[in-house]
Amino acid sequence: MIRLAILLSGRGSNFAAIHDAIAARALDAEIVAVISNKPDAPGIARALELGYQADVVNHRAFSNREAHEAEVLRLLAEANPDFVVLAGYMRLLSASFIEAYRNRILNIHPSLLPAFPGVDAQAQAIAHGVKVSGCTVHFVDEGLDAGPIIVQRAVPVLDADDAHALAARILEQEHGAYVEALQKLSGRRYRIDGRRVVFQ
Repeated sequence: MIRLAILLSGRGSNFAAIHDAIAARALDAEIVAVISNKPDAPGIARALELGYQADVVNHRAFSNREAHEAEVLRLLAEANPDFVVLAGYMRLLSASFIEAYRNRILNIHPSLLPAFPGVDAQAQAIAHGVKVSGCTVHFVDEGLDAGPIIVQRAVPVLDADDAHALAARILEQEHGAYVEALQKLSGRRYRIDGRRVVFQ
């Protein structure tokens, strides 16, 4: 069983998907902490309803990013997770934060990386006229959406799509992709080879 800490800033739909997979015994994991930087995040309210240890570390209450991250890291140290799961966490992590959990922080991005990193990935896909997009679960490093790739799922881009419609269909696949990535990390040995996660 793997221990997971969830960081979120919004509704936490990927957090909910992970919770559901654990409850259904499809994922051998335990959520040991849920942390949000926003007091009004629906995801933190949901975590409390479900009985999880849930904390708000409002970034606006700190004078700088270092102080805010120090408090998040303190809570993580108490929870002792195997992996830190970014589920719509809208804060860039510093190099020192990443180093503290090197190759143990997961993120999901709504494109088939390395295509369309950064914000508005779905709009970038539409603008470039690609016929296939999707989502990528990857480890976080100091680059922009550049860490080793764990799982990808493809989603066709339909002629009638706008960024909103494409984003909704990608989100459906995100939920399964995140669970799949955690299943692989939980049940199989793996090594990191450059930007690849190789399962054995």
